[in-house]
Amino acid sequence: MNAPFKTPDTEAPLWDLSDLYGSRDDARLAADMTQARALVDELNGLQGRLAGERTDPAALGATLDRAITLYEQASDRLGALGAYAFLAASTARDDAGAQGFEADVREKITAIATPTVWLTLEINQIDDDQLEAALAANGAAARWRPWLRRVRTMKPHELSAELETFIAERGPITAQWPRLFDEQLAALRAKAGTETLTLAEALNRLSDAKPARRKAAAEGLSEALAARAPTIALVLNTVAADKAMEDRWRGFKRPADSRHLANEVDGEAVDAMAEAVAQAYPRLSHRYYALKAKAMGKTRLDHWDRNAPIGTAAPRAFTWSQGREIVLDSFSDLGGDFAQRAGRFFDQPWIDGRARPGKQSGAYAHPVTADRHPYVFLNWMGERRDVLTLAHELGHGVHQTLAAEQGTLLADTPLTLAETASIFAEGLTFDRLLATASKAEQRALLAGRIEDGLNTVVRQIAFHRFETRFHDERQKGEVPQQRINELWLEEMGASLGPAVTLNPGYEHWWSYVSHFVHSPFYVYAYAFGDLLVAALMEARRADPAGFTPLYRDLLAGGGTRTYVEALKPFDLNPRDPAFWSVGCRRLERLVDQFEQLG
Repeated sequence: MNAPFKTPDTEAPLWDLSDLYGSRDDARLAADMTQARALVDELNGLQGRLAGERTDPAALGATLDRAITLYEQASDRLGALGAYAFLAASTARDDAGAQGFEADVREKITAIATPTVWLTLEINQIDDDQLEAALAANGAAARWRPWLRRVRTMKPHELSAELETFIAERGPITAQWPRLFDEQLAALRAKAGTETLTLAEALNRLSDAKPARRKAAAEGLSEALAARAPTIALVLNTVAADKAMEDRWRGFKRPADSRHLANEVDGEAVDAMAEAVAQAYPRLSHRYYALKAKAMGKTRLDHWDRNAPIGTAAPRAFTWSQGREIVLDSFSDLGGDFAQRAGRFFDQPWIDGRARPGKQSGAYAHPVTADRHPYVFLNWMGERRDVLTLAHELGHGVHQTLAAEQGTLLADTPLTLAETASIFAEGLTFDRLLATASKAEQRALLAGRIEDGLNTVVRQIAFHRFETRFHDERQKGEVPQQRINELWLEEMGASLGPAVTLNPGYEHWWSYVSHFVHSPFYVYAYAFGDLLVAALMEARRADPAGFTPLYRDLLAGGGTRTYVEALKPFDLNPRDPAFWSVGCRRLERLVDQFEQLG
C-alpha cells in the first residue's frame, strides 16, 4: 500500500463470511430463498384478515402478532442473503461476477418481498382506537408497538397497493445507479508523481507529513475526479429526480422530509441545528484553520493541508495489534461487557481491515440481521485516524449486538440514535490516546481531535447544505455539472473560511461523497450524533458510575424508543435549542486549548 509508512499486509485482517454463506454457489443460498418464499406465502395467506377483524380486538391482536412475526422471519432470511451479496461485493468492486451476483440477489429478494406490501397498508387502515384495543387484548402483539409506531408515521404518505408494489419492484433497477457510482470510484486511479493511487490511498495521502506528497495526491485526485465527474453528475441528477418523483407522489413538501420522517425527527429541529452550526463557523472552523496555518508557518492553507499533521515529522504509526489494544482498553472504560462484545469482532473473523485494490473506500458496520452477527469494514492504513475509525465502527457493532436482543424489526435504530455509540466510542478512544501521549504528541493529537470534530459537525453540515441546495435546484430541472461545482465551492468555502484556499480542481470533490448517491440526506445524522454525544459525555463526567447502565439501556433499546424518550433518563431534552450548543461549545473549548498550546 502507498501509505506514509508501511503496514504489513498480514496485520490487518480479512473477514470470513462463511457464517453467512461459503460462496456464491453455497446450497444454503437457495435453501434460504425457498424458506423466505414459504414464509411470505404464509404471511400473504393472512391478507384481508386485519381489515376483517378490526372490530374484534382479541382476533385482531392475534393476527397482528402472527403477521408481524412472519414478516420478521422472512426479513431475517432475506436480510442475510442481501448482506452476504453486499459484503462480498464491497471488497471486490472490480469483480464483475461479484457485482452481478449482488444485483441478481437484490432482484430476487425484491421479487419475494414485494407481495408483502399489503401488510403495512392494511395496518394503516385500522383506526387508532381499534389498534390500541387489539394491543391491549394480546400481550404478544403489544411487543410490536414501537414498530407499529414507525409504520403509522407513513400513513399520510402511503400510496395505493399497486403503486407501492411498482415502487418496490423497481428498487433493484434504481439501485443500478449507486452501483455505477461505486464502480466508477473503485476503478479510479490518481497519479501522484511516479505512483498510482486508489481513492482510499489518495485520501489517506492527504494526511502525509510531507507537503509535496499531499499536493501530488490532491492534484492527481482532482484530475481523476474531473474525468469521472460528468458520469457521476448524471448519476446524482438521476437519483435526485427519481427521489423527487416519489416524494411528490407521497406528498412530501421538501426533499429531506422523507429522511426526517424515517429518523423520527422534526425537520425544523434539523434546520435549527444546521443553522446553529453554520453560525458557529467563524468560532470553530474559520478560527481553527487560521491558527493551524500560523502553526504551519503559512498565511493560508491549501485544501490538501486541512488534515495534514502540524509538524513535518511523520505522525505516529499504529500496528493493527496496537490499534486493537487501544480500542479495547477504551471500551473497557464503560465496563467489561462493552469490551467483551467488541473483543469478539477481533476473536472471530468479523472485520475486514486490509486495504487492497478493488475494495471500496470508506468504513461501515453492517448489522446483517438480529439472528446473525454484524461485520465491520474499514481500510486500515495504520494512522491515528484509522484507530478512531476502528473505534467508531466497533461502536456501531457493539450497539448492533446489544440491540439484536430486540429482534430485527425492533433493533433497527433511526439515524438520530444510530451514530451515538460510534461517536461515543471514538471520543473515549481519543481521550485514551491523549492521556497516554507524550507532551510532544499532545498538540498534534489535539489538532487531530479538533479536525475530526470539524469533519463530523462542520463538514457534514456543509455537505447537508450543499445537498439541500442541489435537490432544491434539481426540482426545476437537471443541474449541470458546472452548477454542482459552484454549489460545492460556495458551501465548502463558507464552512472552511478565508484561511483555506480551494485550489483548482477542488470543485470536483463532491463526486466522491457516496452518501449523496446511496443515502440522500443521511449526512446530517453525523452532526446530530456528535452534538448529542457531547451532551451524553457531559452527563458521564457528572456521574460515571450511574451513566453506564443508563447508556447500556439506551443502546439495547434499539429502535424501541424515539431519541427524545431515549435521552429522558439522562435529563437531556434535545427539543431545547440550548441542547445543541453544548457540542459547539465543547469543540470551541478544544480550539481554545489548542491556541493556548501554541
